[in-house]
Amino acid sequence: MSIESEIRTTAGVVRGRWENAVAVFRGIPYAEPPFGSRRFGAPVPVQRWDGIRDALEFGPLVPQAGHTGSVMSSVSGRLGDGSADCLTLNVWSPDLGAAGLPVMVWIQGGTYLENNTGNPHCDGATLARSGVVVVSMNYRVGADGFARIAGAPDNRGILDQIAALRWVQDNIVAFGGDPANVTVFGQSAGGACIAALLVMPMAAELFRRAISQSMPGTYFSVRLATAISATITTQLGVQATVGDLASVPPRALTDATDAVIGKMAEFVESWGPMALTPTPFSPVVDGDVLPCAPWRALADGAARDIDLLIGHTRDEYRLYTSRPGGEPTEARMTAAFDHLAPGTDGNALYRTAYPDATPGQRYELLNSDWLFRMPSLHLADAAHAGGGPVRLYELAWSFNSEQGASHCLDFLLIFGTLSPDEVRAHRSAHPNAANEITQVGHHMRTDWVSFATSGKPDWAPYDPQTRTTRVYNAEPTTQPYPEERSRRIWSMHQFDTLDLLHTE
Repeated sequence: MSIESEIRTTAGVVRGRWENAVAVFRGIPYAEPPFGSRRFGAPVPVQRWDGIRDALEFGPLVPQAGHTGSVMSSVSGRLGDGSADCLTLNVWSPDLGAAGLPVMVWIQGGTYLENNTGNPHCDGATLARSGVVVVSMNYRVGADGFARIAGAPDNRGILDQIAALRWVQDNIVAFGGDPANVTVFGQSAGGACIAALLVMPMAAELFRRAISQSMPGTYFSVRLATAISATITTQLGVQATVGDLASVPPRALTDATDAVIGKMAEFVESWGPMALTPTPFSPVVDGDVLPCAPWRALADGAARDIDLLIGHTRDEYRLYTSRPGGEPTEARMTAAFDHLAPGTDGNALYRTAYPDATPGQRYELLNSDWLFRMPSLHLADAAHAGGGPVRLYELAWSFNSEQGASHCLDFLLIFGTLSPDEVRAHRSAHPNAANEITQVGHHMRTDWVSFATSGKPDWAPYDPQTRTTRVYNAEPTTQPYPEERSRRIWSMHQFDTLDLLHTE
């Protein structure tokens, strides 16, 4: 039987409940609904309420493809099904009476197109039982959150994240947490948002530590983001302005975005390499909300007082190539090596470095390197150059031969939400994988909690000479960075803001 518990926040009292030794509060609003006159604006702090507000269910989804709520067809705001109240967060605490537990704030990924903290794979209970207060939040995605829109601030989805982090500063003591010991952690698009938060003036002093998992290295110039937004809104016969889009319901915008995603590769000559990724959105380097791309800012000393843990999985892009229809065609492989690889003959570089790999395997390696692995490694290099403390990791363990150590496996292990039974049921599961997954997840979770607690997990800091890396297999090891062949290929490349190559 669950026991309910009430906590007073700055906006009012919320009622959660204890579930298996963890106090859980779901769907707490941290900002006003982003609809009507607030739709494309910066988040507005939630208004106070009287009485007690139930925090027993996850909040409704923000607008995104597949959302069936009535808000998707409306531009006015609050609707009968309550789906406008979508900027909410969730808290898992092992001890509401504690004084100063470490706080871990999860920023979910999803190609800047999806966000659902109700996803059972992001349940914070197991992590909280390790001795930390866990927070997750819904934030705006897609065009509402990341498109370049005239008259609106850029990076609205990240501004939502900042608003949630301010809520944490103001309220987390009541849940047993220490606002002076906050770690942000996130994966994929969430990891890239964290890299942006590290260098954003608005995010200063909102967190002490940061964990960026599998960050994609795509940050857009204003010119590139403007061209992409114009292509999306042209599908609707309007311009990418607040005035024109005020009358366009979210579903129409997500449909227009989907139409552009289906033909993005056609724009590669003007949009450049981002046209070969799964999404038309990324943080916009606008010189204001986001002053510059994170590598340059970290190398110049930004965030040198923030402890950083960064890394990736070994087989990042296998998630995409292992899907039905994901096997690359000759045309797709040619385009990838023409537009993603460094140097004048990237295919030759990869053939030399990986002589036993098939063309399809080299394509997968290239995409893993360009989109996830090398941006992460170079961010560690930049943080070290700027004088900041940084540690590096790689997840090399996998439970099945089809996907390997693919994108997204890491957060399933850290949250402990992929069960041995699910692993055992996979058609290509390794013989001992169901036994190993509990152990690997425990090792990673222990290291993440240790980092969040002290900033000093049990391996040496990264530096470009030794390149000390925590590698997670069935048993973790500490060794030099294992992807040396790819590191050499990309050693002279500079990751920076992606720009429009030329106008159409």
